[in-house]
Amino acid sequence: MSEAFDIYTLLFLVLAVVIFIRLRSVLGRRTGNERQPFDPYSRPDTKQAPEGTVVALPRGRNAEAPVGTDTGPSAEDIEERLERYAKADSPLGKSLTALIKSDPGFDPAQFLDGAKMAYEMIVAAFAEGDEKTLKQLLGDDVLEGFSRAIAERDERGETHHTTLVGIDKADMIEAEVKDKQAFVTVKFVSELISVTRDSAGEVVDGDPKKVREVTDIWTFARDTASRNPNWKLVATEAAN
Repeated sequence: MSEAFDIYTLLFLVLAVVIFIRLRSVLGRRTGNERQPFDPYSRPDTKQAPEGTVVALPRGRNAEAPVGTDTGPSAEDIEERLERYAKADSPLGKSLTALIKSDPGFDPAQFLDGAKMAYEMIVAAFAEGDEKTLKQLLGDDVLEGFSRAIAERDERGETHHTTLVGIDKADMIEAEVKDKQAFVTVKFVSELISVTRDSAGEVVDGDPKKVREVTDIWTFARDTASRNPNWKLVATEAAN
């Protein structure tokens, strides 16, 4: 009886070890060093940005070094970031270099990704009259202009519909840091289908079947002294 008990006990122990090994291979083990899910619009180790903000300044390399160390990015790092966007000795390159030195987290590639997303959302929000979304994305002066245009459109009983076919280009053309305020101007070349209809549904502007190429020059701004990574649209200009 004792021998039988020992044999069964041994079998159960072997089975338990096999099950444990299989579970560990499937589920893995937590080491405490797992990478968190990637969010290109977040700044690690800071308070979460307000919900609804979109044009964020992702945390870059050397964004926050320990106290007592050189927090500025190296010349090689700056040159690497600017490589696809501006020559280091050009006016734009010098301005972007000053911006990176003022805010080491600034990365041109990530900024343009956010700017294109904001462009799409702003175009859609204006067409829909969504002032709640616009308030999160626009500076006060631009918001006032957009809100006025929406109100006038509503008074006339008109509806506006815009379809963004695509953004062909988004290039930074100017940058400036002034009193801790960073400004970056982007030239967008996009393809849109835009139409405005009156209360009877008749087309009063645009063409629902025609794709137009539109060039917009938009300036985004943010306070580099703030821990809030978000940028807002503070100036617009239509080039055509």
